Amino acid sequence: MSNLVIRAAQIEDAATILKFIIELASYEKAAHEVTTNIAAIERSLFSPEATAYALLCEVDGQAIGFAVYFFNYSTWLGKNGLYLEDLYIAPEHRGSGAGKAILKYLAKLAVANNCGRVEWAVLNWNQPAIDFYQAIGAKPQDEWTTYRLTGEALSKFAAD
Repeated sequence: MSNLVIRAAQIEDAATILKFIIELASYEKAAHEVTTNIAAIERSLFSPEATAYALLCEVDGQAIGFAVYFFNYSTWLGKNGLYLEDLYIAPEHRGSGAGKAILKYLAKLAVANNCGRVEWAVLNWNQPAIDFYQAIGAKPQDEWTTYRLTGEALSKFAAD
Protein backbone atom coordinates (compact mmCIF):
# COMPACT_ATOMS: atom_id res chain seq x y z
CA MET A 1 0.00 0.00 0.00
CA SER A 2 2.14 2.84 -1.26
CA ASN A 3 -0.39 5.50 -0.24
CA LEU A 4 -0.72 4.25 3.34
CA VAL A 5 0.16 6.81 6.01
CA ILE A 6 0.50 6.25 9.73
CA ARG A 7 0.48 9.42 11.77
CA ALA A 8 0.08 10.62 15.33
CA ALA A 9 -3.56 11.38 15.96
CA GLN A 10 -4.60 14.95 16.72
CA ILE A 11 -7.42 16.23 18.92
CA GLU A 12 -9.48 16.81 15.76
CA ASP A 13 -9.41 13.01 15.25
CA ALA A 14 -11.28 12.25 18.49
CA ALA A 15 -14.60 11.49 16.73
CA THR A 16 -12.86 9.13 14.31
CA ILE A 17 -11.10 7.38 17.19
CA LEU A 18 -14.42 6.99 19.02
CA LYS A 19 -15.98 5.50 15.87
CA PHE A 20 -13.15 2.95 15.63
CA ILE A 21 -13.37 2.16 19.37
CA ILE A 22 -17.07 1.34 18.96
CA GLU A 23 -16.39 -0.78 15.86
CA LEU A 24 -13.63 -2.67 17.69
CA ALA A 25 -15.83 -3.23 20.74
CA SER A 26 -18.61 -4.53 18.48
CA TYR A 27 -16.19 -6.95 16.82
CA GLU A 28 -15.11 -8.10 20.28
CA LYS A 29 -18.76 -8.60 21.29
CA ALA A 30 -18.47 -5.90 23.95
CA ALA A 31 -20.04 -2.75 22.47
CA HIS A 32 -22.20 -2.46 25.60
CA GLU A 33 -19.02 -1.84 27.63
CA VAL A 34 -18.02 1.34 25.77
CA THR A 35 -18.79 4.30 28.02
CA THR A 36 -16.33 6.85 26.64
CA ASN A 37 -17.21 9.87 24.54
CA ILE A 38 -15.43 12.48 22.43
CA ALA A 39 -14.70 14.74 25.42
CA ALA A 40 -13.14 11.85 27.36
CA ILE A 41 -11.00 10.88 24.38
CA GLU A 42 -9.85 14.46 23.93
CA ARG A 43 -8.93 14.64 27.62
CA SER A 44 -7.29 11.21 27.94
CA LEU A 45 -5.30 11.23 24.70
CA PHE A 46 -4.63 14.90 23.93
CA SER A 47 -4.47 16.89 27.18
CA PRO A 48 -1.10 17.91 28.65
CA GLU A 49 -1.61 15.18 31.31
CA ALA A 50 -2.27 12.41 28.78
CA THR A 51 -0.16 9.28 29.21
CA ALA A 52 -1.61 7.34 26.28
CA TYR A 53 -1.17 8.09 22.60
CA ALA A 54 -3.09 7.34 19.43
CA LEU A 55 -2.11 6.69 15.83
CA LEU A 56 -4.30 6.84 12.76
CA CYS A 57 -3.75 4.74 9.68
CA GLU A 58 -4.93 6.37 6.47
CA VAL A 59 -5.15 5.46 2.81
CA ASP A 60 -5.57 8.37 0.40
CA GLY A 61 -6.42 10.62 3.36
CA GLN A 62 -9.20 8.29 4.58
CA ALA A 63 -8.81 6.85 8.10
CA ILE A 64 -8.96 3.05 7.94
CA GLY A 65 -7.71 2.14 11.40
CA PHE A 66 -6.11 3.23 14.62
CA ALA A 67 -3.93 2.17 17.50
CA VAL A 68 -3.70 3.37 21.10
CA TYR A 69 -0.57 2.72 23.13
CA PHE A 70 1.26 3.81 26.27
CA PHE A 71 4.61 3.20 27.90
CA ASN A 72 4.83 0.87 30.87
CA TYR A 73 7.81 -0.37 32.87
CA SER A 74 9.49 -3.73 33.39
CA THR A 75 11.32 -4.13 36.69
CA TRP A 76 13.01 -7.25 35.35
CA LEU A 77 14.41 -5.46 32.32
CA GLY A 78 14.91 -2.12 34.06
CA LYS A 79 13.41 -0.51 30.95
CA ASN A 80 10.18 0.89 29.66
CA GLY A 81 7.98 -1.19 27.44
CA LEU A 82 5.35 -0.19 24.94
CA TYR A 83 1.87 -1.55 25.58
CA LEU A 84 -0.53 -1.67 22.66
CA GLU A 85 -4.01 -1.14 24.10
CA ASP A 86 -5.96 -1.25 20.85
CA LEU A 87 -5.25 -2.00 17.22
CA TYR A 88 -8.10 -1.89 14.75
CA ILE A 89 -8.32 -1.94 10.97
CA ALA A 90 -11.71 -1.56 9.26
CA PRO A 91 -12.89 -4.94 7.91
CA GLU A 92 -12.66 -3.93 4.24
CA HIS A 93 -8.95 -3.09 4.70
CA ARG A 94 -7.85 -6.16 6.65
CA GLY A 95 -5.25 -8.19 4.84
CA SER A 96 -3.92 -5.08 3.11
CA GLY A 97 -0.81 -4.77 5.28
CA ALA A 98 -2.18 -1.87 7.33
CA GLY A 99 -2.11 -3.75 10.65
CA LYS A 100 1.43 -4.93 10.03
CA ALA A 101 2.44 -1.37 9.13
CA ILE A 102 1.05 -0.06 12.43
CA LEU A 103 2.85 -2.78 14.40
CA LYS A 104 6.09 -2.04 12.54
CA TYR A 105 5.65 1.69 13.28
CA LEU A 106 5.17 0.88 16.98
CA ALA A 107 8.15 -1.50 17.01
CA LYS A 108 10.34 1.25 15.58
CA LEU A 109 8.99 3.68 18.16
CA ALA A 110 9.76 1.19 20.93
CA VAL A 111 13.31 0.66 19.68
CA ALA A 112 13.85 4.42 19.30
CA ASN A 113 12.72 4.88 22.92
CA ASN A 114 14.95 2.05 24.22
CA CYS A 115 11.96 -0.07 25.22
CA GLY A 116 12.65 -3.67 26.15
CA ARG A 117 9.46 -5.06 24.66
CA VAL A 118 6.11 -4.48 23.01
CA GLU A 119 3.13 -6.24 24.54
CA TRP A 120 -0.61 -6.52 23.95
CA ALA A 121 -3.52 -8.80 24.71
CA VAL A 122 -5.72 -10.70 22.28
CA LEU A 123 -9.00 -12.46 22.93
CA ASN A 124 -8.45 -16.22 22.92
CA TRP A 125 -11.19 -16.72 20.29
CA ASN A 126 -9.77 -14.17 17.83
CA GLN A 127 -7.92 -16.71 15.69
CA PRO A 128 -7.28 -14.36 12.73
CA ALA A 129 -5.48 -11.94 15.07
CA ILE A 130 -3.59 -14.76 16.82
CA ASP A 131 -2.43 -16.15 13.47
CA PHE A 132 -1.33 -12.68 12.36
CA TYR A 133 0.61 -12.01 15.56
CA GLN A 134 2.33 -15.38 15.45
CA ALA A 135 3.24 -14.80 11.78
CA ILE A 136 5.24 -11.70 12.74
CA GLY A 137 7.09 -13.59 15.47
CA ALA A 138 5.04 -12.64 18.55
CA LYS A 139 4.76 -15.29 21.24
CA PRO A 140 1.82 -15.83 23.62
CA GLN A 141 2.51 -15.43 27.32
CA ASP A 142 0.29 -18.29 28.41
CA GLU A 143 1.74 -18.55 31.91
CA TRP A 144 0.25 -15.17 32.94
CA THR A 145 -3.41 -14.55 33.76
CA THR A 146 -4.70 -11.02 33.49
CA TYR A 147 -6.80 -9.72 36.38
CA ARG A 148 -9.01 -6.66 36.29
CA LEU A 149 -10.53 -4.58 39.08
CA THR A 150 -13.09 -2.18 37.65
CA GLY A 151 -16.36 -0.37 38.26
CA GLU A 152 -18.10 -0.86 41.59
CA ALA A 153 -15.57 -3.46 42.76
CA LEU A 154 -12.73 -0.98 42.20
CA SER A 155 -14.59 1.82 44.00
CA LYS A 156 -15.50 -0.46 46.92
CA PHE A 157 -11.96 -1.80 47.28
CA ALA A 158 -10.48 1.71 47.17
CA ALA A 159 -12.94 2.94 49.80
CA ASP A 160 -12.40 0.10 52.29
